[in-house]
Amino acid sequence: MDLPYGPLPASIRKVDIMETSLAPTAAADLPAPDAEFTVTDAAARRICQILSPEPAGTFLRISVEGGGCSGFSYKYDVTREQGEDDLVIEKEGAKIVVDRISIDYIKGSQLDYKADLMGSAFKISNPMATAKCGCGSSFGV
Repeated sequence: MDLPYGPLPASIRKVDIMETSLAPTAAADLPAPDAEFTVTDAAARRICQILSPEPAGTFLRISVEGGGCSGFSYKYDVTREQGEDDLVIEKEGAKIVVDRISIDYIKGSQLDYKADLMGSAFKISNPMATAKCGCGSSFGV
């Protein structure tokens, strides 16, 4: 490639930025392609812990809202209100609900719970995300 000031040195190679992927790279980390939304065992256990002091019938609602530094943000609510067309996931005693509008933005995603020296948090691995912020709480599609 020639530039206005001469050719690129041989030590510099052209990189196609389209090679970059925000999705997990290991096939074992990805949910099944036809799965709408999956929950790991670690996330299900943590949800059960969070909901244990709550009244019976309480569950975790995950939704997507406009906003955040990348366009959309994940929202987590503890509630007992469920819509007729909500996607319901039950795992290890935990109940997670996603509304049908939000599922369009997180289809094929996986909810996980990570705890390490830096802290603990739920993490959504979203293969549809084309951009995300540094903290992982917002994304773009």
